[in-house]
Amino acid sequence: MTEPVVAPAADFTTGAARTGWPARSAGPAGRLLGGAWLALTIALALHVVDEACHDFLSLYNPIVTALRGQLPFLPLPTFTFSVWIAGLGLAVGLLLALTPLAFRGRRWMRRLSFPFAVLMFGNGLTHVVGSIVLHRLVPGFWSSPLLLLASAWLFLAAFAGRSKIVRPQPVTSGIRGGLSSGSPPP
Repeated sequence: MTEPVVAPAADFTTGAARTGWPARSAGPAGRLLGGAWLALTIALALHVVDEACHDFLSLYNPIVTALRGQLPFLPLPTFTFSVWIAGLGLAVGLLLALTPLAFRGRRWMRRLSFPFAVLMFGNGLTHVVGSIVLHRLVPGFWSSPLLLLASAWLFLAAFAGRSKIVRPQPVTSGIRGGLSSGSPPP
């Protein structure tokens, strides 16, 4: 007697069979979200370099000091260059480390994409508006269009896939009597 063939349990988050290995992608929605996440993270890294090369803190710190004098309840910090660049470097590193999870289309990554996109869109817009108001190019201006475009892409990608939950295929009997999950083997 032969033992019955048992199909592996399905992973309800990606539709992939549980084999002990993480799913590579959640399909087109995961690739869209992952690509947009990676693009915004790279745009942020370029923006940090742009700000660092054009002495952003010489504009930021005096503005924050003046704002704290007028509005003491605002918790706006001033930075030294080493603390500022280290903090942003760690943030970019963490965002890059989360990129594979974005490509898998994890629901919590999709939710995290909204505030990330909104914050970076606001950051890019602040540099454009600041340049208009101050009648000069502020540090970070040249990379701000990348932030605006990449953050809009991430927002749209997160919104587009918000209701696309991949459901497992039902296990059916195959032509030759074996069990099939409805999709070709990997």
